[in-house]
Amino acid sequence: MGKKQLNVRVDATTAEMARERAEQQGISMNQYIERLVQQDMGEAGLRFVDAAAQFMKEYESEFLAEFGESESTAERQGVRR
Repeated sequence: MGKKQLNVRVDATTAEMARERAEQQGISMNQYIERLVQQDMGEAGLRFVDAAAQFMKEYESEFLAEFGESESTAERQGVRR
């Protein structure tokens, strides 16, 4: 996968903190910033999955009333038709 160059502006204190953290981790500033973005995206994905699970939990009865219970759901719960 190719790399894309980004130019960002941050205050001097933030730039210095980023440089120090990258150095402490033994990685380049580019790698440090890339990791931060990837971590942020991973956390967003987890929040989405959690929210979707909560939504399904809250509205399960409405879904079942509208669409009925699937064969696989009944089998998982040990219900025979």
